[in-house]
Amino acid sequence: MKIATIIGARPQFVKAAVVSNAFKSSSEIKEIIIHTGQHYDQKMSDIFFDELQIPKPDYNLSIPGGNHGASTGQMMEKIEEVLMQEKPDVVLVYGDTNSTLAGALTAKKLHIKVIHIEAGLRSFEMQMPEEVNRILTDRISDILFCPTDLAIKNLKNEGFDNFKCTIIKSGDVMQDVAIRYSKISDESSDIIKRLGLTQYILGTIHRAENTDNIGNLTSIVAAFNLINKEIKVVIPIHPRTKKLLAENNITCDFDLIDPVGYLDMVQLIKNSSLVMTDSGGLQKEAFFFQKHCVTIREQTEWVELVDNGFNVIAGTKTDNIVAAYRQMISKQSNFEVNLYGGGQASGIIRDSILQHLS
Repeated sequence: MKIATIIGARPQFVKAAVVSNAFKSSSEIKEIIIHTGQHYDQKMSDIFFDELQIPKPDYNLSIPGGNHGASTGQMMEKIEEVLMQEKPDVVLVYGDTNSTLAGALTAKKLHIKVIHIEAGLRSFEMQMPEEVNRILTDRISDILFCPTDLAIKNLKNEGFDNFKCTIIKSGDVMQDVAIRYSKISDESSDIIKRLGLTQYILGTIHRAENTDNIGNLTSIVAAFNLINKEIKVVIPIHPRTKKLLAENNITCDFDLIDPVGYLDMVQLIKNSSLVMTDSGGLQKEAFFFQKHCVTIREQTEWVELVDNGFNVIAGTKTDNIVAAYRQMISKQSNFEVNLYGGGQASGIIRDSILQHLS
């Protein structure tokens, strides 16, 4: 079976690290990897392939991020050329990026089966481009691998029992990644020593609704500036966010550092006092490494983290973010609860593909 895996953004590189490794253990699967180039900065892309030992992409389409319509269209055009040449049996996509939707749409129009990993997630906020991408990708997928029971419930509520598709609870491949690379990170990363960090909060700001809305961006930075007076705030800064901060003369009193690889990021999470983020993936990674999280958005697709008290939704107003920080900074919780499958997802995905598509 030939599987064409389409990736383009940092979270997808990380997930591919474990799923591609599971595929390699089967003589029945041949995988080709197509990298759209959505994350084209070396620090946002190549480093993940190197340090996580992900197989180098068979194709790099070199399509940088840009306007949604233009970049998605360019991706579809180039992905179509590769798929027509390679003639895979199935196309596999991850998550909710423009690369995800471009890969799924192109495959479906060529009558190639589509597999979606991280299916069924919903924030119920259609202003988020990620929500549009995940809903459309789910609808045209043939096999939907859901990380949680809630994800399956979302699909059933949308009538997926009436569609010609297979829904499987796989658990979350990000937990597989966390388990696999935790010890490797301990041994190979020196970022804590290099930055001279002791007690600090790890933050990120990259979602379009936070960076493109200058009111939101200003409010979030103001909150981090206030928190930084009590405890150091460290933020690996996305190149696009850094540019917007400069263009709008927004002053950051906290520590901005260059983007980091996955192994360094694991160390930053594990040694932090609290994670504050607008990233979906980082909310889970905080949980995997037993850290509380403040989500700087109006909603989350990872509702179970909020329901179990590991995460709190702060929104984007300065006062609310600071209040959420104070609520979570000293909170104690029992993290020994299995929300995401315990690290077995990639094996379940491999075996299920062979069972349903062979």
